[in-house]
Amino acid sequence: MKVPHLELWSIWLSGFFLIVLSLFATQKLPSFKNHSRTSNVNKNAILDSRSLSITIFTAPKPFTGSTGTKQTLAVRSWLALSPYVTVVLFSQHPSVASFASAFDSRVSVDTDIDFTFLGSPFFHSMVAKSHTFTSEISVIIDPETVILSGFISTLSHVYELDRDWLLVASAQNVSHFPFHLDEFGKHWQTNTGKKRVKIHKLQKMLQENWNWSGSHCYTYTRTLMAWNSKNIPLHNGVLPPFIYGKGIHNSWVIHEAISSEFRFVFDASLTITSFHLNSKVDSDPAFGNRNSATSDIENRNWEYIGNSLIGAHYGSFLYREANYSSQFKLLSCNHQYIMVDTKKNTVYPIGYRGTMKLKEKIFSPWLKENVMHCIAYMKSLTRMLDCFLKDEMKVPASLELPFSLESILSITADRNKTVVLTVAGYSYKDMLMSWVCRLRKLSIGNFIVSALDQETYDFSILQGIPVFKDPTAPSDISFDDCHFGTKCFQRVTKVKSRIVLKILKLGYNVLLSDVDIYWFKNPISLLHSFGPAVLAAQSDEYKKQGPINLPRRLNSGFYYAHSDNPTIAAIEKVVRHAETSGLSEQPSFYDTLCGEGGSNRVGDNRCVEPETNMTVHFLDRDLFPNGAYQDLWQEKNVKEACLKKGCYIIHNNWISGRLKKLERQVLSGLWEYDPSTRMCLRSWHSIKPWR
Repeated sequence: MKVPHLELWSIWLSGFFLIVLSLFATQKLPSFKNHSRTSNVNKNAILDSRSLSITIFTAPKPFTGSTGTKQTLAVRSWLALSPYVTVVLFSQHPSVASFASAFDSRVSVDTDIDFTFLGSPFFHSMVAKSHTFTSEISVIIDPETVILSGFISTLSHVYELDRDWLLVASAQNVSHFPFHLDEFGKHWQTNTGKKRVKIHKLQKMLQENWNWSGSHCYTYTRTLMAWNSKNIPLHNGVLPPFIYGKGIHNSWVIHEAISSEFRFVFDASLTITSFHLNSKVDSDPAFGNRNSATSDIENRNWEYIGNSLIGAHYGSFLYREANYSSQFKLLSCNHQYIMVDTKKNTVYPIGYRGTMKLKEKIFSPWLKENVMHCIAYMKSLTRMLDCFLKDEMKVPASLELPFSLESILSITADRNKTVVLTVAGYSYKDMLMSWVCRLRKLSIGNFIVSALDQETYDFSILQGIPVFKDPTAPSDISFDDCHFGTKCFQRVTKVKSRIVLKILKLGYNVLLSDVDIYWFKNPISLLHSFGPAVLAAQSDEYKKQGPINLPRRLNSGFYYAHSDNPTIAAIEKVVRHAETSGLSEQPSFYDTLCGEGGSNRVGDNRCVEPETNMTVHFLDRDLFPNGAYQDLWQEKNVKEACLKKGCYIIHNNWISGRLKKLERQVLSGLWEYDPSTRMCLRSWHSIKPWR
């Protein structure tokens, strides 16, 4: 009885072993069924991953005409990709806010970044602001680039990589795209009717209409950049103040990201289908008229030139034969994403929930034929797409930038033909920027800067400031020894009255403000209300009681002058007096207008110049305090003390030395600029310690 029993057990165990072995062998076979199962797993994973929060940032032009139509198509295409995609539009134009209001919370407008005086946003400020959002993936894209397919699936795969990454993808030129999204933004339809069109048919049509000729050399400005939003920076160092959409900035970031090796950088142009309509190299001002001077400031060629100057200064890549494209390119073959190292000619697979095996060149045998076909196709496209920036980005030897005084006045003055003027040299560039940032925060856009030297002029150009260079300015301006009482200070101050006189003769009212004046609120309406033939000026009297129009107490660092005959004649007298004086222009103002010793004084706060009958009104010091009045700068909270008095401004004078003046203003909290990031300070800005 025992022997048959043992035989039965051995037969049963042998059968069980064969079944297990058969199942194991079946699992190892590269069958079509197994392929389908793997594909379905990947597909389901991708579908699950669509909950990834993605914020797309862009800076559109006004939504008018054909540009508005193309931008509308682009934004709607982004929103159609996933319900978890949100869009942030950086703009100050009313049409952009009107457009965004139709999309509820999924599209918002952000004006809290730095813009040039013509309304162009700064790229470095856009990138900095993007870091304040909590989305898992951040994207910066050209406002006219339509994303058709591959975007979500690509991001879903690369999001699971075991390292931080930066994805780039180039859009292609398309001459014709007769389709639109339905009213719900979900399905593509023909323009001639409501017939739905499948994505793969649209892709085929795009491939037939792509304009490959020179497109990539042009579309570096339209590169899509996406990154996982972690604490690792995109690159080493500080992003220069590039103007968005004016060339260079995308290539600069990609080059620096690759060089820093902080993130894995790769090109996904072949997995993300994106395009833009009717963009030609010849029509772009960055290329068609790159080396020519122009007086048309609206052409904005200076913005392209400015970006080229920044790139040349901050990155030697402009003069290298540095390929725009990343060494690594992402491909998709039969639902399998692979990374191709174009320099080493090797392939690495990417699993959706796995990591990219950078040390192993392993992929399933059943994929080999398809992968090799994809690689061959990629290489054929790469030969057409890749280009060098060396010839495109050369900076002309000499530049004539269109910043004449007349042209700037015509586009910056307010409706009353009033401009705010400041005069600055390079030693005060940081204080100039703090002054500019404060006016921008107060939404005061009618200011202009007179540069005393070429360095200040170039600096202001790159910061998007309306600037002109005074040809009569002294050339020997000291960097650290040009404060009150010095010979340098005397020469510089005499420049101001000459410029004011010139602007008055051109028919514009002038509010002159030194850069060491902090503005709490806009005083222009109040100053303009004094009427014609009245020079409203700050009093430099430091005593708390008594007249404020005493001899030599007119401060020529802050005054408002109307463009009228009496005022022009009076300022002419000041300029003539200053030319023969061995002092600064400030005593010339008082002695000419109020008389030597105050002989033309009227009451405690006025003077009347007898020949021109122009009145000098000394401003209320509670509203316009100087640096010594009531020791306001010694208050624990200077801002609170000034606001309590109702101050419009406070002057950072009655202190000697540039560094002391800087220290006092920075420590008081009345400072608006971070030179380490080249941005105006805001509540979201990460403020670094002052050096």
